[in-house]
Amino acid sequence: MKMTIFNMPVIKTAAHWIARLILKILGWKIKGELPDVKKYVMIAAPHTTNWDFFYGLLMILYFKNDVYWMGKEQIFRFPFSGIMKWFGGLPVDRSRSNNLVQATIEQFNNSEKLVVVIPPEGSRSKVNSWKTGFYHIAVGADVPILLGFLDYKKKLAGYGPLLSLSGDKEVDMLKLQEFYKDISGKFDN
Repeated sequence: MKMTIFNMPVIKTAAHWIARLILKILGWKIKGELPDVKKYVMIAAPHTTNWDFFYGLLMILYFKNDVYWMGKEQIFRFPFSGIMKWFGGLPVDRSRSNNLVQATIEQFNNSEKLVVVIPPEGSRSKVNSWKTGFYHIAVGADVPILLGFLDYKKKLAGYGPLLSLSGDKEVDMLKLQEFYKDISGKFDN
């Protein structure tokens, strides 16, 4: 893939220490650790505000994780396009079907190491159920899902368990939602 802040050694180390300092000043605690696997999908939930990007980025820098994330193409317009891509952003056109799931599966299959972050809600607005593209990507690429979270009520951010999928979507989705049931977004709708 391309060069990002997450895979440039000197910048990555400096950014890690800056992120640690900012999180400490803001009163956030970190929980969990990076899994010892080279490829996985990381979901980031709950996603309720644009602040999730800021705190999520700090958390990723804290853990020195090398990730790519998907975001709506509108946030990649001038003058922000270059910086968003440098922060690992991959623009997604949500207005049309463009076989994003299959393209992401192929990217996993062609990569030795890859982590893709996807907010399962697909929006900051209240949703009744998660979109399932992240699940189909993980199953199709035969990679596990890491549960990333930001709990604004507890000011706790981090990684939960790494979930290997059974292939039974209903069972797996219940496990995922069980983990997130007590985690509070900034704006719980």
